Amino acid sequence: MHSTPSTSPPTGLQSLVDTGTRLWLDSVDPEEVARFKKLGATGATSNPIIISDLIASGRFDEKLNELFDQHESDEAVAWAMTDHLVGEAQKQFADVWESSEHNDGWVSFELDPLLEEVDNPMPHADKVARYIKLAKQWSDEQTNRMIKVPATPAGLDALEEIAAMGTTINVTLVFSERQYQAARDAIWRGRQRYGQLDMFKSVYSIFISRVDVYTAKHVDNLSDHAQGMVGLVNAKRLWEQNRDFWGDQNLKLDQEIIFASTGKKLDWQEPDYYVDNTAGDGIQTNPPETNAAVEEMGKTYEAKVDQMPPRAVLDEIDEKVDVQAMEEQLMHEGLKKFSDPMNKLLGRIRESREELKSA
Repeated sequence: MHSTPSTSPPTGLQSLVDTGTRLWLDSVDPEEVARFKKLGATGATSNPIIISDLIASGRFDEKLNELFDQHESDEAVAWAMTDHLVGEAQKQFADVWESSEHNDGWVSFELDPLLEEVDNPMPHADKVARYIKLAKQWSDEQTNRMIKVPATPAGLDALEEIAAMGTTINVTLVFSERQYQAARDAIWRGRQRYGQLDMFKSVYSIFISRVDVYTAKHVDNLSDHAQGMVGLVNAKRLWEQNRDFWGDQNLKLDQEIIFASTGKKLDWQEPDYYVDNTAGDGIQTNPPETNAAVEEMGKTYEAKVDQMPPRAVLDEIDEKVDVQAMEEQLMHEGLKKFSDPMNKLLGRIRESREELKSA
């Protein structure tokens, strides 16, 4: 008799995807996209840090020279390069977008973070109008491109009109239930005005690890059982709300939570701490180094997104964490992390213009 050879269960990223998680790269590096698409990635997202690092690599000098010939302003070059790199990633994921009937294969394009600079004197209404104008500019004639709008006062107030144009939206910098609900309801109102609900897609990026960095620093009276769990509890509660709300709408496409800020931040955490604990549904936008760690660890993952810590831990978190104070602090920090990279990108382009000109 011959015994049938046993097949080992998938491990690493394939195992993660098999739980029901969608894997979207926190990168539009063409090489990273090609590499991780083979390992199960089905979408991507961009931001100024990513674009700046790609320019600094020198791999896109030829494209930069071309853009310098076309544009005198560094800002115009920054956006043209972003448009180019996001567009190239869209091409790589176009087959996923088609085969999933537009439910997957998306690439996110972030709108101008300088609108949210702390010392920006622009009136609120003008910021809102600017978000709407930029959303139209960068989404026109695009297929699998999402427009990333921050859950700031101006961003939230722009969402209904952006959705009413038929634009597909990724709401970013979400830390609280208040922000999530305001964003979701505004997008739903706008999309109902636009119609074509069979093509409607939206996602909501919940930042996780930054919450635990905040509680470690500002809520140091949490027990060891609760410290490092607040980010996950917050994200899972919003995931549950999102599932229940959209489950009643009978829509063709999934309206999904993105689990963002999933790289380990605290010393005691495993590299896949947030990846492991949110596996099973929704989207993860993991940094490339986190995805690499997941692949190298070779674990077999199981769905945990619907698993909560014990009631005593939840009660302690609810008692000790001031959610409004947390949101205010994280948004203050988040806006700096949002606008500083754009200034860095513009500086990088200025340097590249000089270097390439002298070369």
